[in-house]
Amino acid sequence: MTEGTILLVEDNLDDQALTLRAFKKNNIANEVVVADDGAQALEYLFCTGQFEGRNPDNRPAIVLLDLKLPKVDGMTVLERIRADERTKLMPVVVLSSSAEHSDLLKSYQLGANSYIRKPVDFVRFVDAMRQLGSYWLELNEQPSPTGI
Repeated sequence: MTEGTILLVEDNLDDQALTLRAFKKNNIANEVVVADDGAQALEYLFCTGQFEGRNPDNRPAIVLLDLKLPKVDGMTVLERIRADERTKLMPVVVLSSSAEHSDLLKSYQLGANSYIRKPVDFVRFVDAMRQLGSYWLELNEQPSPTGI
């Protein structure tokens, strides 16, 4: 897999553990930073609050974003990512259990690169994470954050 951190924004401890287990099962060895809520994700991305002093040049290779989050919801996090020059090109994959068409539509309208509904079955979830890792961490090419 490619270098780079994966930012997992997920408040459900079971889903966090499931995702980490799926990464391990698929040999995705990238460092995973877990943010328990939208506010913590924004602090990580913009090097504020508890992440003040973090090197802003160490951007995540991808953000996996749940929608239903405490403090700051996923849609607002996505809006903030796309509104800032430093993060607007960062790949964001919405990883949600929501089957609501309105969530899917709004996610894309706000600039999500992909929307994946979390499979309930562990085997299917592991396969989804394998495909996600293969595409976003191996095949996808990203422009530099500065556009150069």
